[in-house]
Amino acid sequence: MRPNIFLASASLVAILSGCASKSEEIAASYVSPMQYQSYSCSQLAQENNRIASRLNQMTAAQDSRASDDAVATGVAIVLFWPAAFFIQGDDMEPEIARLKGEYEAIEQAANRQTCNNFEQRSPAAL
Repeated sequence: MRPNIFLASASLVAILSGCASKSEEIAASYVSPMQYQSYSCSQLAQENNRIASRLNQMTAAQDSRASDDAVATGVAIVLFWPAAFFIQGDDMEPEIARLKGEYEAIEQAANRQTCNNFEQRSPAAL
């Protein structure tokens, strides 16, 4: 009987480790603000808007995937273990982390240049 408990525990750990993270749980990767040092304030604002738009798209998809994974995990644990094969995981996490890092780097570059009229479009994920 003990091997069954061990197998069930190991299966549960494997299922839970494959779940996608919510977007707010993904930390920003470091991106150097030096890559934006030659940008004007208007160029920084344009780049900020582009990054924020893409980040909003990616975080919506990631949050949807995290919700789907939570449902599949619940079904797998309670009712039907083959549902665990539908758990998708965190394949968008690296890009979301990079985009968050770029957003922060643009903000730092704008602060260094003292962009007074810098209209920062804030993504929902931050």
